Amino acid sequence: MSSTDDGDLPPSFTPGNGKPSRRTSNPGRPARPSGQQARRPATTPASFEPQSNRPSADGDAAAHSGAAPRRPLPRRASTSSSGGTPARASETRRSSTPRSRARAGSSAVPLSSTSSRSARAPEGTRVLPAGAAPSARSRNVPRPPAAARPGPLAPASPLNDHTQPEPPSPPTRKKRRHPLRWVAAVLVILLALVGARVAWLVHDVNSKLQRVEALSGADDTPGETWLIVGSDSRADGAVVDNTEGARSDSIMLLHKAPGGQASLTSLPRDTFVEIPGYGGNKINAAYSYGGPTLLVATVEQLTGLTVDHYVEVGMGGVSSMVDAVGGINVCLDYDVNDADSGLVWDTSQGECQDVDGEKALAYSRMRKSDPTGDIGRGLRQRAVISAVVSKAVSTSTLTSFSQQDTLVDAGTQALVVDQDASMVDLGQMLLAFRSASNAGLTGAPPIASLDYEPGGIGAAVLLEDTTAPDFFGKLREGTLMTADFNQS
Repeated sequence: MSSTDDGDLPPSFTPGNGKPSRRTSNPGRPARPSGQQARRPATTPASFEPQSNRPSADGDAAAHSGAAPRRPLPRRASTSSSGGTPARASETRRSSTPRSRARAGSSAVPLSSTSSRSARAPEGTRVLPAGAAPSARSRNVPRPPAAARPGPLAPASPLNDHTQPEPPSPPTRKKRRHPLRWVAAVLVILLALVGARVAWLVHDVNSKLQRVEALSGADDTPGETWLIVGSDSRADGAVVDNTEGARSDSIMLLHKAPGGQASLTSLPRDTFVEIPGYGGNKINAAYSYGGPTLLVATVEQLTGLTVDHYVEVGMGGVSSMVDAVGGINVCLDYDVNDADSGLVWDTSQGECQDVDGEKALAYSRMRKSDPTGDIGRGLRQRAVISAVVSKAVSTSTLTSFSQQDTLVDAGTQALVVDQDASMVDLGQMLLAFRSASNAGLTGAPPIASLDYEPGGIGAAVLLEDTTAPDFFGKLREGTLMTADFNQS
């Protein structure tokens, strides 16, 4: 066969005529046998072409002609020869060297070498893991086209042919607002302001209080005891008459037992007692003889309790304190027109009426027009003090700085206390007073006679069993009941 035989080259199209034509082979290249014609597969890369160990006849021919030897092209077996018999050379090559089924451009590499393929069964191909470095056999494989560069608003992709995609970043947590922190901060500020206000009030009251030597210095007894005295001194100008000196117009003993029970006992001003150094007399005479100190000693001897704090209220102080809290509401169920106290009470306007400081003072001093005398007067005095205390500790007063200042000014001008008393002690006294009033543990001790006349002192009030020892025993123990007070 000559070198110009058209059977050894694939057909091609001659430009310009539109007809297929045969291209001539290279000069000096031996012609291939017509029975062994094969075409190079277009999809199989050159790197995966199987090589045969046998020398090629075409290579020998190329060597003799002086041209460079070319790698033999793979042969595609024809289905049948001219006589219907399959081509033997094609069958032999297909059975001995299996073709690789890797796609063009992949990084698949045959698992076995060429020399060992004929000795063992065909093996599959193994795909390199993503990100591995390309092998020498796949360096010539064209890479896929690069991804388009992202726009100016999209971040550049960090991925390439040899990197793994980054795991998605966790979603950023939104900052939580903490309203409770603001509430706590506001509360702290409010508490600080309240604390500063309380501290200022304590300092102001302690610096303005009038003090007097009153305590006897006796040994302490269980519980806390306050002696509250209403003086009828005219020195403050609240009452103008010809009375000289000062007397204890009302005497109240406020005691808080160790168990917590609070009681308020009114001692009638004409109660017959033994005054230390002066013998038997009315209890208010002790104040006239020896002032607060002798009165305290007399009460301690009568009750068996040691007085811890002494508080004295002048008549002018009652009026100013009632006005400081904006007036009070008191009750009386009969008409009164008393010249000595100045009280005029008309029940047609109601048995309970709102009164100012002046009328409240007359209400608490009235005695001669009261059928029960000192007993009724003591009841009204407790009513006035209880109403003032309730107004003083009310929400409206505690939240109003102006009312607090007015009450402090009126109270410090009206009260006289012992040397050791402080604002804290006065606060505890108000709380105990309110507790006793709410529990109904207020009143006079049991009375045996309202017209006791021992001689030389006029009519006096005689307590039951001569100074009521059982009553005061229960008072010290904190076991008093409402029925233990005077019921007449």
